[in-house]
Amino acid sequence: MKTILATTYAVNPYKGSEDGMGWNFILQIAKEHKVIAITRENNKEAIEKYQRENADCRYQNIQFEYFDLPYWMRFWKRGQRGAMLYFYLWQFFLPIMVIKRKLHFDVAHNVNFHNDWTASFLWLLGKPFVWGPTGHHPKIPKTYLKEATRKERLKEQITWILKKMFWSLDPFLKITKWKAKHIFCMNSEVEQVLGLKENWSILPSVACEQGSVLSSKNKGKFTVLSVGRFVPLKGFDVTIKSFAQLIKDNAIDDAELVLVGKGPMKKRLQAIIDQEGIKDKVRLIDWIERDQLKALYTVSDVFLFPSHEGAGMVVAEAMSYGLPVLCFDNSGPGEFISVQSGIKVPYSNYDESIYKFAAALELLYRDINYRDTLAYNAQREYAERLTWDHKGEILAKVYDRVLQSQKPVTTMSPKLSQSLR
Repeated sequence: MKTILATTYAVNPYKGSEDGMGWNFILQIAKEHKVIAITRENNKEAIEKYQRENADCRYQNIQFEYFDLPYWMRFWKRGQRGAMLYFYLWQFFLPIMVIKRKLHFDVAHNVNFHNDWTASFLWLLGKPFVWGPTGHHPKIPKTYLKEATRKERLKEQITWILKKMFWSLDPFLKITKWKAKHIFCMNSEVEQVLGLKENWSILPSVACEQGSVLSSKNKGKFTVLSVGRFVPLKGFDVTIKSFAQLIKDNAIDDAELVLVGKGPMKKRLQAIIDQEGIKDKVRLIDWIERDQLKALYTVSDVFLFPSHEGAGMVVAEAMSYGLPVLCFDNSGPGEFISVQSGIKVPYSNYDESIYKFAAALELLYRDINYRDTLAYNAQREYAERLTWDHKGEILAKVYDRVLQSQKPVTTMSPKLSQSLR
């Protein structure tokens, strides 16, 4: 049994998304190896509380180390404001902390933030270095920013300018790529923007616990579910307008749209619902407890998720409950499903996409047998590729190769890369 030094900037066992991913990766590593998990001090209370309330034999293999920059170096950070700059500095000074605390390990693994445009500095510690899953949110096509404010459009432009600057100019990012014995990419776009030639494989960061077994859905009503933050990246305006198109074109009475989330676009989304005249067919719910969300998955028929992001934890959750997924054919959610488990709409223009999502909804509304087939395949594909245990098996294989070779892992053949997915 070896020791893995895992830097997990975001860890919270009570949360989903990146925080939940950090926690579950630590647990998976601890199945085969000792883990020194380094995270921020503000995660300590939640971690220790969860460990007291939920016994797990893997805890004996985990040593948490908490690290933050001194207050005079982070007084300016407030929530998400300044988060990326702080993360860069946190990583830059972290090797010094490791040396001072005399932490001994065999492999260093930068697990999250999932960000392929900021460098890691774990290679400075002189041990085999693994990076990822790392990635980025793809650029939102301009036509799909129709409902975004001027400020939101400007933020998207500035963010992409910064990404391109780091990818092209940051010498530490180039060293990170060069020093990594293996790089886990969240999706296929990472390889392209980083110009990777070897030592990489695709490992989506999304996964979840097993959902419910397939059961009969709410046959009295066709329920379309969508979950996430109300921001332009998630495409909730497309969700609402597609559902409205379904209702208008087919005079459907036994359908409802359930939106779970909150965020800066909430009022704009409510206005769109009013404009489309479907207020009586839409339930808009703020964030709810996990058990309540699970209940919604169980009674829903379709998961509509026209998001432009590079991941999407809720996609894995929906599939685990046997929900067919409707999404864009992109490098994010579009890579998590197949034509056997959902329907992918190619990027075109705003109005045409709404028409195609509405047509897909109509197909699933009318053809129950087809819907059931997609549901069965969604749960099967989840079990094959999107469980935490599957991620753990892949991590163990890569650690073994890195430790055995002590040299850069050679480029994987397509067959071998597929076996790691």
